[in-house]
Amino acid sequence: MKLYSGPLSMFGAKAEIALREKSILFDLEMVPFEMKTLYEPKHPEVVRINPKRQVPVLVDGDLELFDSTQIFEYLESLKRDPALWPSEPKARARARLLEHKSDEVYFPHIIRLMSDPKAPGAHDAASRFYADMEGTIGEREWLAGAYGYADIAFYMAQLFGERMGAPIAAEFPRLHAWRDRMSARPAVRQVAGAMGRYLLSIGRTLPPFMSKLGL
Repeated sequence: MKLYSGPLSMFGAKAEIALREKSILFDLEMVPFEMKTLYEPKHPEVVRINPKRQVPVLVDGDLELFDSTQIFEYLESLKRDPALWPSEPKARARARLLEHKSDEVYFPHIIRLMSDPKAPGAHDAASRFYADMEGTIGEREWLAGAYGYADIAFYMAQLFGERMGAPIAAEFPRLHAWRDRMSARPAVRQVAGAMGRYLLSIGRTLPPFMSKLGL
């Protein structure tokens, strides 16, 4: 099995964390990346497999997949232990919705902040999402009950939110405690830590919480 990712790919990091949580053996290829040119020229295998020309791409024999959520689904079918989606249908649906919201409701506002740090409404939208997640987690340890893909997705998305100036406010202590638990997981530390070291190597500053990744 081979995963094509990138040093600053949120979605690639999601897929890599999932592989490591499942203890699935794989080869990792980080495609070339430069801050000035980003991923241009595109990696030929990424271009061949993914019409969107983006990482992550997963190759397992004659199976070629792209999109982090599709990779999640395949890994869960391939190796059910440890389970990263709940088994009960409604709980599983709720977890899938949380993962989708992280990618498609929250993260688009963070993308706007990447090009415009004062993007109208983006900070307020991120704060509303944090409030929603604070209520969602409640007294539980993890967003969807048991640890899983929903946690992986939001952790990586909010890492970029923090970097882009939309931090989780102090008024959301449950989310802060959740993030500390996430940062302590070996798979998360390995993947997010590598991203942090790359950012430091190109002169970027890190959100304070990333110091807990053992950089």
